[in-house]
Amino acid sequence: MIKLNKVTKRFGSIVALDNISFEVKDGEFVFITGPSGAGKTTILKLILGQIVPDVGEVIVDGTDVGKLKLKDLPSFRQKMGVVFQDFKILPERTVDENVQVALAVIGLSKTEWDVRVKHALKLVGLSRQINLFPSQLSGGELQRLSLARALSVNPKIILADEPTGNLDWQTSDDLMKLFQKINEEGKTILMATHNLEIVKKHKKRVINIVGGKMENKTKNQKSEIEPKA
Repeated sequence: MIKLNKVTKRFGSIVALDNISFEVKDGEFVFITGPSGAGKTTILKLILGQIVPDVGEVIVDGTDVGKLKLKDLPSFRQKMGVVFQDFKILPERTVDENVQVALAVIGLSKTEWDVRVKHALKLVGLSRQINLFPSQLSGGELQRLSLARALSVNPKIILADEPTGNLDWQTSDDLMKLFQKINEEGKTILMATHNLEIVKKHKKRVINIVGGKMENKTKNQKSEIEPKA
């Protein structure tokens, strides 16, 4: 499903990623961990095609992302839903309208919007808030709205960039249960996070990035780390 093969990405003199290789299979839930600035977000941007590698390949669902033409990017991104730490919600639009924006971007017929929106909001538990504005929602509800918008396009892959970063522990835990449910329904999830408590609790495969590199194997640690029970 997702494969990075010996990927290096530089921004000027800064090496953001250095010879990174890993695979994520269909239906997996994988954490990318590491401190701020380690390169976690860079990996997600490469998968989305927002940036291209200087060296190596990024393959998503059989497509070499670095070779995509600009005109082909919108259709390519339809297979992915993205959830951000800062929500990326439009403040002047209602819950309903925020989800509709995602459907408009992919060019879905308006006749299908109502069903898609209601289904996505039901999945994340926001059906009763459908006509509210973002200012009327809590932080947890805003993040669930962000997830509903991502789910509305019926993606194969969910990319989540520090989705619990602005949330308290209980709200974060509730959100993670929702991600778990979505994963169990067949979605592939790749989540960047520095919240090690969440990583330990949910016991998924972990790819640890430190200073742009996958953490080297040691006596008790592998570059792809299985969290301890």
